[in-house]
Amino acid sequence: MEKAEEMQAYRHQMPAYEVINEVKKAVIGKDDCIVKAVAAILAGGHILLNDIPGVGKTTLAMALSKSMSLQQNRVQFTPDVLPSDLTGFSIYQRESGAFVYQPGSVMCNLLLADEINRTSPKTQSALLEVMEERKVTVDGVSRNVPSPFIVIATQNPVGSAGTWMLPEAQLDRFMVCLQLGYPSMEDEIDILKGKQGKEETETVITREELLEMQQWADQTFVQEEIYQYIGILVNATRNHPMVELGISPRGSLNILQMAKALAFLRQKDYVVPEDVKDVFLSVCSHRMVLNAKARVARMDAEQVLKEILRTVPIPKAIKGRK
Repeated sequence: MEKAEEMQAYRHQMPAYEVINEVKKAVIGKDDCIVKAVAAILAGGHILLNDIPGVGKTTLAMALSKSMSLQQNRVQFTPDVLPSDLTGFSIYQRESGAFVYQPGSVMCNLLLADEINRTSPKTQSALLEVMEERKVTVDGVSRNVPSPFIVIATQNPVGSAGTWMLPEAQLDRFMVCLQLGYPSMEDEIDILKGKQGKEETETVITREELLEMQQWADQTFVQEEIYQYIGILVNATRNHPMVELGISPRGSLNILQMAKALAFLRQKDYVVPEDVKDVFLSVCSHRMVLNAKARVARMDAEQVLKEILRTVPIPKAIKGRK
């Protein structure tokens, strides 16, 4: 019976591997980022790609969207983009004598928010409700967005000219923040030779397959020790002497959801501490606000989180369902 269940789970994991392999055709040498991005989608979360221009943020986002048969909208965020461009608006129709809702860009399965920090804070805030509740409210009427709904946003570092820092409330709604970084010398040569993006990204899974995989990933077993491990890690961020704002309860839930999705991708039906450790930085780094002591000591969020991982005891002998 257990063997049959394992085979069934593996059958549901196969479409995820197809997506990963398809995206690898477009983005060379960033396998860890690709796997974590797919895990975030399986966990039903939103993705923030934060890095300098030209390292492949938009390429990764476009490849992910093309590999899945989802209704997709792309918005190039600029200072003149209005909240109504995203949420939609009501327009008076003379023929019917009534106001008719005109859908905005968020009425899709996958919204590509390109350079999200180049638009105004007012427009950024228009995404708060839909990212959390999967619905938009226009003129007092709430409308659900299609399921699944995923936001993949790219942003350049805040120090770049013409950018607005995302508010903490919106950063907290992104399940993970990923950085691609510069390619290795070997990958750089492959890019120069034209190997990156040479093959057109193809659609390899359907919307129904994605929804089914999300359900399977959510069913991944979690032992009591893992819940306690996540709780201790999160509590450590809130009490660290270098931290002004630690991880929120939403953040701790995102750690759990990401760990379950990563365990699913690793062909396990239960979460182990390594799954939690491997997603901890990606889930937490953009949520941390450090205090003046950290700035004086020249410590960043990643250094603080790595220190917490080193000092918190790791649970032993984690097993699957009994």
